[in-house]
Amino acid sequence: MIKLRDLEKFYLSGYGKTFVLRRINLDISEGEFVTIMGPSGAGKSTLLGILGMLDGDFEGEFHFLDQPVHKLKPRQRVELNKQYIGFVFQSYHLLDDMTVYENLDLPLSYRNVSRKERQSIVADVLDRFHIVAKKDLFPNQLSGGQQQLVAVARAIVARPKLILADEPTGNLHSAQGKEIMELFKKLNEEETTIIQVTHSEDNAAYSDRIINLRDGWVVDGEV
Repeated sequence: MIKLRDLEKFYLSGYGKTFVLRRINLDISEGEFVTIMGPSGAGKSTLLGILGMLDGDFEGEFHFLDQPVHKLKPRQRVELNKQYIGFVFQSYHLLDDMTVYENLDLPLSYRNVSRKERQSIVADVLDRFHIVAKKDLFPNQLSGGQQQLVAVARAIVARPKLILADEPTGNLHSAQGKEIMELFKKLNEEETTIIQVTHSEDNAAYSDRIINLRDGWVVDGEV
């Protein structure tokens, strides 16, 4: 599903290039559950942003479902993202001017899903996450934990081929966190590919493989 070859990310500064990612070579197969770990500043979230096609400013090769992402125009990357990827951001990234219901409906609107079917899917997800009572509220009316639940719900609502999750349980209490990880595991068993960034050993234990980053380099877990 994903193939990275000599992928690098750097910023230009007065001293030259400041590298965030260095020579990343990685293969991730469809249906895998992969965890990316490493200390703060290792490049984990940067790598996740590139994999999610939110950042096209990198060098090297990135193939996704046989598409050469490194050669695509920004609009083409956006379309790939909308069609195949669900993203759980560390800072939620919910749309403030939309209700919980509308935030969940949005990813479905990018796909060829009828309005009636969308209503049914959103209703099921609201029920699954126990947030039916919150459906008409706006994000600023929710607690951090509730916003995190909505963010996870939005990522999975359209049943994407790939879920990218940046500290998906960071703002949840332990019971909620375990519930989310069990849900991810179930989705993975149904052939959804999952890549998560986490500091949690408990969350990492749900995955098939751990990739460790340090100072932008993969230090083990290479493919």
